[in-house]
Amino acid sequence: MDYKETLEYIHSINWTFCKPGLERIRDLCKRLGNPQNNVKFIHVAGTNGKGSFCSMLSSVLIEQGYKVGLYTSPYIKCFNERMMINGEMIGDNELIAITEQIKPIADAMEDKPTEFELVTAIAFEYFSRNKCDYVVLECGLGGRLDSTNIITTPVLSVITGIALDHTSILGDSVDKIAYEKAGIIKTGVPCLYCGEDETAYEVIKEIADEKKSRLYRVDHSATKIKNATLDGTFFDFGNLTDLEIKLLGIYQTINASNVLSAIQLLNDNGVIINEKSIRNGLKNAKWSARFEKICENPKIYFDGGHNPQGVDACVESIKQYFKEEKLYFITGVMADKDYEYIASKISQVAEKVFCITPNNPRALNAQAYTEVFQNKGTQAKAYNTVSDAIVASMEDARENKRTIFCLGSLYMYTELVDALDKCNKEK
Repeated sequence: MDYKETLEYIHSINWTFCKPGLERIRDLCKRLGNPQNNVKFIHVAGTNGKGSFCSMLSSVLIEQGYKVGLYTSPYIKCFNERMMINGEMIGDNELIAITEQIKPIADAMEDKPTEFELVTAIAFEYFSRNKCDYVVLECGLGGRLDSTNIITTPVLSVITGIALDHTSILGDSVDKIAYEKAGIIKTGVPCLYCGEDETAYEVIKEIADEKKSRLYRVDHSATKIKNATLDGTFFDFGNLTDLEIKLLGIYQTINASNVLSAIQLLNDNGVIINEKSIRNGLKNAKWSARFEKICENPKIYFDGGHNPQGVDACVESIKQYFKEEKLYFITGVMADKDYEYIASKISQVAEKVFCITPNNPRALNAQAYTEVFQNKGTQAKAYNTVSDAIVASMEDARENKRTIFCLGSLYMYTELVDALDKCNKEK
C-alpha cells in the first residue's frame, strides 16, 4: 500500500453499527503480541481539556529527557498527528508498514475492528516498536469502553473534568458520564480528578474505592494568574511562582494546574521531573485549534470549543483579553450540540456572525444556525462555503479594524486554514 491507500483502508470502516465493547481491540492486540504491554502510560479521560493537558504534560516529559509518545484524537490537519513521539508525527512509511502488518490480522477477524480500534492498535505497535519511556494516552470517547482502556497498569489515570457531551452515547446526566470516564481507573493505580463537579466526584470516588485506587483532586485555589495577555500568561501554582504558558485562553492556566498536580503524583511514583523541565515544558507546549492565532492581518483566532463548557471558557477568555470590544465571529456547529446555548454565549461578545456549515454529516445547516442568532438579536448571515465566509469577514474586518474569532467544531479548522491560505495567496 502507499500512503493514500493506507488512509483509505483505515477510514473504510463505518464504526457506527458496531457493538460497543473491548473484545475486538483485545483480540486484535493479542494477535499482534499485545504491544501495549511494553509501554508505560499516563491515561487521560474527560469531557474538556484533554488535548491541552496531554500536550503540556508530554512537553514537560520531553524536556526531562524522556522518549514520549502522545496519542490524541481527532487530528486537526493531518492524520499522522494522532500519534507522535517527542513532538514528531509518525512518518508516512512507518504508518504504511504498521498498517500492512495489521491489515491481514484485522481482515481475518470474524468480528472486525472499528476504525478507532484499528488506529489505536497501530499506535500501540508504533509506541512499542520505538521503545517509548512513557506514552500520554488520550481516550477517544468516554473511558470504560474506549479502545485505549485495554491497557492494564498505567502509571497514572487522569480525569480532567466532567460535563454533558456525547449524551446519546455516554448518558444524559453528569453521574452517568462520570461513570463512563471513571472506567479508566485501574486497581491500585492512583487517579487524579481535575474537575469541580461534586456529583461527578462522588461517582469517581466510589469506583476508585472499589479499585483500591487512591483518588486525588486538584487544588485550583492554589492557582493565581499574575498577568494574562494575548502574548501569554504568567501564573503561580502553590510554591511554583512565575510560571509561563504561551497557550492562550484563561482556561489554559486551569489545564496547566492540572498538569502540575499530575506531575506531583508522577514524582511521588518514581517518575523524575525537575523544576527546570516543568518550566520549559509548560512554556514550550503547543496545541493547535485552542485559542490559536491563525492570521495577523486582520487578526484571526480559532478555538475548537464545541460544547457549553468549552464555549463558556472561550467566551470568558475573550472578555478578559478584549474587554468591551465586540468581535466578528465565523462559526459552525454539529446539529447534536446545544447550539441555542452556544449562540447565546457567542452573542454576548459578537458584533457580526458569519455562519458556515462544517464539513461533516452531523453539521447544522448554516442558514438554520443564522436564524438562531437572528432570533437572539445578533446580526448574522449564512455563507455557502468557508471561503466565502473568510473573504467576506476579512474584507469587513480590515475596513472596520475588527478582530475575527472562529469558534465551533474542530471539523472547521482545516477548511478555515486552507481557505485562509488561498485567500492570502490571491491578494
